[in-house]
Amino acid sequence: MLNIKFIKFQPTTYVLQVKNGEIRREGAGLAFFYYAPTTTMLAIPMASEDTPFIFEEKTADFQTVTVQGQVTYRISDPKKISNLLNFSINPVSQQYISDDPQKLSQRIVNLVKVLTRKGLQSLALRDALKSADTLGGAVTVAVRDSKELQALGVELLGLSFLALKPTPEAAKALEAQAREQILKCADDAIYERRNAAVEQERRIRENELNTEIAVESKKRQIRETQMEAEKSIQQKESELKLAQMQTKIAEESQQTTYIKLATENARSEADSRAYAAQTLMHAYSGVDPKVLQALAMGNMQSGQLIALAFQELAEKAGTIGQLNITPDLLRELMHQPA
Repeated sequence: MLNIKFIKFQPTTYVLQVKNGEIRREGAGLAFFYYAPTTTMLAIPMASEDTPFIFEEKTADFQTVTVQGQVTYRISDPKKISNLLNFSINPVSQQYISDDPQKLSQRIVNLVKVLTRKGLQSLALRDALKSADTLGGAVTVAVRDSKELQALGVELLGLSFLALKPTPEAAKALEAQAREQILKCADDAIYERRNAAVEQERRIRENELNTEIAVESKKRQIRETQMEAEKSIQQKESELKLAQMQTKIAEESQQTTYIKLATENARSEADSRAYAAQTLMHAYSGVDPKVLQALAMGNMQSGQLIALAFQELAEKAGTIGQLNITPDLLRELMHQPA
């Protein structure tokens, strides 16, 4: 009775009880009694397992890259893997009696390493460092579809590349190149900014020059307008002066014509008077002067007659001895109407 014992397993452990080469019990999370001398137990874990990995590979340009990641898997077919690996345990300590269970994770990591090498051999260093996600996806699909994993009855749950790192020397070279590129971009930005400032200054100067040109053009138009106005005024003044001169010339010509006509009229009148006087003198040429004087005296006033009398007295002053003229006579003569 001392060789009959009891054992209990976790729900995530698939148990196979083998006795005399035959499977007597199998299942997950079993608890049962067994006879120790003739019983062999296989405990296959079905829970997911996370296995980190880190290894170095070469890229297409022969640069060393350190690949760091993690693979997650689980055993989906316990009976299939039990035929390939030894998962036997010590019933008392429930520890594996071989190192096959530890070899499973290394096999999967080796498979990941091989498939990763195939992917990196087609990529240059710079492209490989940028393709961690793409490379991880391609390797995940390749590992999941691999016949080796399917033969073991293992299911791949996930694969991720946490980092792809170059060697320190290559990293410094890439950093230097990237730094120089960044500095070049900074220089280009400064150049573009200065160029933009110069271009903007040129545009401002052009606008100022265009403004000055427009102002000068406007001033020139104003001066031309003023000159045209002054020219028009001068032309009008010239036309006015010319019209005035023409008017004056016309007036002078008309006045000359009037003077000429007046002169001609005066000449004609004088000729008429001369002709009349000549005719009258011709008529009076045979008449006695005394008769003519008597005829002339017939139309004279009394004052004129007295003046004529005084004239005759003056002519005969040599023969007159003494002539008395009283004041009363002079007063009467002075008061006579003309």
